[in-house]
Amino acid sequence: MPSSEDLSDEQRRRQEKGQTFERLAAEYFERHGFEILERNWRASHREIDLIVRKENLIVFVEVKSSASTKFGHPAARIDERKMANLTRAAQQYLIDYHVERCDLRFDVVTFVDGRIEHFPDAFPANEES
Repeated sequence: MPSSEDLSDEQRRRQEKGQTFERLAAEYFERHGFEILERNWRASHREIDLIVRKENLIVFVEVKSSASTKFGHPAARIDERKMANLTRAAQQYLIDYHVERCDLRFDVVTFVDGRIEHFPDAFPANEES
């Protein structure tokens, strides 16, 4: 991963915007009674934007944003490869933290023109992981 010094102005703005939307998504989950367990949790080159918990439920959250839907909805950018990577990262998290006997799900939070959309249980764990 390049250091922030290696990024162009455009890349830096995009990274800052992504961090802002991830923060807003975390605030959304906190308002709905979730505890934030992790932000930008990494397993090798794979990353989970947010990991949140409410009672016996752990949610792995992918955050996507777009200024408009002119080129499609941001959720559509979560393809099979991304789902597989998120599943593998989630499996590693469960192993690393010895998580057992919890309900699990993958949510997607999108921001389109600044408006939040939450898609609970957006996709199943990719069994081919």
